Parts: sequence; structure tokens; C-alpha cells
Amino acid sequence: MILRIFKVTIKPEYRKDFERDFKSISIETVKNHKGLISCNIGGPTKWNPDDYVMVTYWENESSLEEFAGNNWNQAIIPIEMQKYPKAFSVAHYENIEFA
Repeated sequence: MILRIFKVTIKPEYRKDFERDFKSISIETVKNHKGLISCNIGGPTKWNPDDYVMVTYWENESSLEEFAGNNWNQAIIPIEMQKYPKAFSVAHYENIEFA
């Protein structure tokens, strides 16, 4: 299982529009892909007032590649969302169980 963490720092003046479009465009796009196990969203706190994260679990590398293509180690920003980020990153990890 692969854990994908996408983090975006938005331009604060776009917060309302970003949240609407993040839900209707980005999250919906991810949730409809085969191989997705779960999708969790984190929003701003007082320490990170402009940051959002999307944490997804994927069955395996193949399912992540079907979603993101050969360069699945890079973030996917839909065209409609490209005006919102000040910065973004994506990281991937193998799931480890210590139980």
C-alpha cells in the first residue's frame, strides 16, 4: 500500500473559491479512481492558516500510476486549480505496520 501526501499553500485571497473547487474538482477526481483505498483532507490551523493536505492510500504502485501517470511522484494540479497555490508538494511512502 502506498501513502500519498499532497500539500498546498494557497493564496489567502482565494480561500473561499479554493475550498469550493478543491471539493468539487480535486477531491472528486481522486475519489473516482480505481485502486484508491481512502482519501482524507486536512485544512488550515492557526499555525498553518493557508495550508491544506490531501492524504490518500492506494492499493499499490500500479493503481497510483493509473491515476497520476508514469511520473506519479509529481503533483497533479488540474488546470482549473492552478491559480490558487503559492506552493505545493507531494510525497509518497510505503505503508508500514508496527503492530
